[in-house]
Amino acid sequence: MNTNHSCFPLYPFSIQSTLNKREKKTRQLSCRDYFTWVSHNSIYMCVSAGIPEPSNECEWTLNYTGPNGSTDSLYMSQCYQYDVDWNSTSLNCTNSSLNITSKLPITNCKDGWDYNTTGSSLVTEFNLVCGDSWKLDFFQSCVNIGFFIGGLISGYIADRFGRKPFLISSILITGIFGILMAFAPNYPLVVTFRFIQGFVSKGCWLSGYILVAEFVGLEHRRTVGIVYQAAFTVGLLLLSGVAYVLPHWRWLQMTVTIPYFFFLAYYWCVPESPRWLISQNRKAEAKAIIHTIAKKNGKMVPDFLESLTADEEAGEKQVPSFLDLVRTPQIRKHTLILMYIWFTCAVVYQGSIMHMGSTAENIYFDFFISALVEFPSAILIIVTVDRVGRRYPWLVCCIITGITCLITAFIPHGYSWLIITLSCVSRMGITVSYEMVCLVNAELYPTFIRNLGIMVCSSMCDLGGVITPFIVYRLAAIWQELPLIVFAVLATVSGILVYFLPETKGRALPETIEEAENLHKQVKTTKLATTYLEEACHLS
Repeated sequence: MNTNHSCFPLYPFSIQSTLNKREKKTRQLSCRDYFTWVSHNSIYMCVSAGIPEPSNECEWTLNYTGPNGSTDSLYMSQCYQYDVDWNSTSLNCTNSSLNITSKLPITNCKDGWDYNTTGSSLVTEFNLVCGDSWKLDFFQSCVNIGFFIGGLISGYIADRFGRKPFLISSILITGIFGILMAFAPNYPLVVTFRFIQGFVSKGCWLSGYILVAEFVGLEHRRTVGIVYQAAFTVGLLLLSGVAYVLPHWRWLQMTVTIPYFFFLAYYWCVPESPRWLISQNRKAEAKAIIHTIAKKNGKMVPDFLESLTADEEAGEKQVPSFLDLVRTPQIRKHTLILMYIWFTCAVVYQGSIMHMGSTAENIYFDFFISALVEFPSAILIIVTVDRVGRRYPWLVCCIITGITCLITAFIPHGYSWLIITLSCVSRMGITVSYEMVCLVNAELYPTFIRNLGIMVCSSMCDLGGVITPFIVYRLAAIWQELPLIVFAVLATVSGILVYFLPETKGRALPETIEEAENLHKQVKTTKLATTYLEEACHLS
């Protein structure tokens, strides 16, 4: 492939090498796992007037400013204080009356909290602790609410008006509100800007994924799809280092937002999807794009592509509809199963990261190691997906995730090495599931509703993201490992449902409802069995 020309010769791999780094990395940095760092909860306790003076002399100071011994001693010591005026009370290190703590009155924290941490986070800046701790859960939930609502709307927009216009506009909007969030002076504005980011960024990432899937032929679709997903892991690894170097959440927010503006260059580099143009009967534009790619890559355009008519009125445009996702039996079954699997992937993947963040001894190291194991997931898919197929490796990985989550829940905390090992295995399993659902979801819908189908199904991923913080942090208050039991059940059921999806190995992307309905039928195909558009994609 000649790389000395403009952006077109590199397409679709220009999108894969550049778009995936930005889309997947920035999605990770600014959306889900970024939450682990900007909202990292620290050790804290009430600030009491006059504490610094005796604390330099007496070892008992911190013990006596926070009551202990209740049912929830940690919460008591962090959210309540003894109602004592340390400035006016005559106390010394040997004062025996201090041992009678049960007689001291208790009150809520009056003067804020002292955080035992460097840098800043949403928690430390806006005091999202104790009675306001629910705001931390809501912060993460609001971006997933944005994903959910925006995903439903953006899927229709991308199918109705094109992949490229939506991709460019969503990049710009996400970047603008990411910068605004970094300068937001209060919690309500942070949440508002966060919601808007979620509203547009979900479609931004998936529009890029659809462009990749629709531009490459059958031979390369698996590779670019997996590499696209693997860039998410690169973002995870980079995030650990960036968060360590930049412990202040506003600087971190700026750092992960600025790359958005560089990728506005896609306006000149990335063409519209020929598949989508043909589905809208804009065949002249599609043919022009294919000719340009062929010319830049030094390839010849197949003769049969010349049969594409330039008459815009020769056929009827296909208008996407939500009803198309449930109108026919097979597509309806696929939609319902995929919605559940997307939901499970979000809850288990995000939940495992949040659970690790709340229990890890070294959050930076544990986060890095758990992210590193995602690379074997990509390798596993590359090795098996075109040899064994999509369905059975996917099914097995879901079941393994469920089993390891269940076992981990009952391992004593003293066996940290075993807990980390099993956590890495479950992380690999759910990562495979995440990458598989992205790949297969695009292969089960016809072109004119492909973007809509992925957006609607993946909206359940966003719904899962809304409730995940509450599952992790609220159920953990009952039993710290209870979230893992929930993850185990969800992942196991997901694996069972995968069995009922059709195998798409060696199958061309469906162009019509009829082709999508017949995917479950076992038809004899060859490695190069493709539609004329699949052949056209070999030009790139």
